Amino acid sequence: MAKARIDDGTGAAAVREAQTALAEGAQPSRVVTATAVRWLLQVLADGEPGATVEVRVPPWGAVQFREGLSHTRGTPPNVVETDPATFIRLATGALTWQEAVDQALVSASGSRADLTGYVPVRLPRS
Repeated sequence: MAKARIDDGTGAAAVREAQTALAEGAQPSRVVTATAVRWLLQVLADGEPGATVEVRVPPWGAVQFREGLSHTRGTPPNVVETDPATFIRLATGALTWQEAVDQALVSASGSRADLTGYVPVRLPRS
């Protein structure tokens, strides 16, 4: 069974709402956060197919992306994990990868667990 996809209009609207809330120092609603994170993960994976790196944003989702060696069982060798607000900021360009690393906002393990060049994600035109 195929995973349900979030359409671009719904995803982009959730990202805009989440960005506004975060810029104002507020937390977006759970529904908005979940939709924004899941859609941004979907866009990330669509833009760079593969299974070399796993990006985890608990509790909302995880994707594998990037060509190269892939794993089939257990914990993948290249994992990036962060909280939803940080991921939204990274994926939209409000925060750079290096800033996130320097501020210890991400956990990255593995030789290919560097999102430089992959964030901000290339958003589809809506």
